[in-house]
Amino acid sequence: MAGRVLKQERAVRTRAALVQAGAEAFAEWGFTRASVARIAERAGLTLGAMYFHFASKEELAREIVRNQPDRVVPAVDSEGLQRAVDTTLTWACRLPDDPVLLAGARLVMDQEYFAGPAGNSHQQWIDVLTADLEEAARRRELRAHADPRAVARLLVYACTGAQMHSGLESGRRDLPRRIAEVWHTLLPAVATPGAARRLELGEERGRPVGT
Repeated sequence: MAGRVLKQERAVRTRAALVQAGAEAFAEWGFTRASVARIAERAGLTLGAMYFHFASKEELAREIVRNQPDRVVPAVDSEGLQRAVDTTLTWACRLPDDPVLLAGARLVMDQEYFAGPAGNSHQQWIDVLTADLEEAARRRELRAHADPRAVARLLVYACTGAQMHSGLESGRRDLPRRIAEVWHTLLPAVATPGAARRLELGEERGRPVGT
């Protein structure tokens, strides 16, 4: 029994090392230039270990994309519109220092090479934000004409563009400010006045408590 547990733990560590190495490689070189050999070497593992856990580079890229929302959990509990705000600010604050999120940002431009209908990162984030915005609609935080899914799509497209420009101009260090700016611009069109007044849009909403 103990041997089996140790083997399982080793497999989990190996898989995590491959995800980390793959994320670093994709973030640095992009999908097409990040070879399987480079990823295995960066992880300090053999090609056999790589192919044991991931049948292809495409499968590893899909796993990294799929992991994105799990790494963007706001530190402060919130619901509805505030939760949507907190999720985008958390993503913006963590992205510059998180290789998996950086890889996701880079892989957005390479999805044609590996993503099927279920692996599209835009669609994944639209689903996450739609759930929060549907709750916001139930709480009467959205104007009657504001469709939660349409607003979620607009937010994802705006955040994608913001991180691309921020990456070119500041190494993404000003990304939280840019995302707050997106919200300041969008809220008058989609949020009820009372809900907009109650929202907290400071960068601290996206940072761990105490930092």
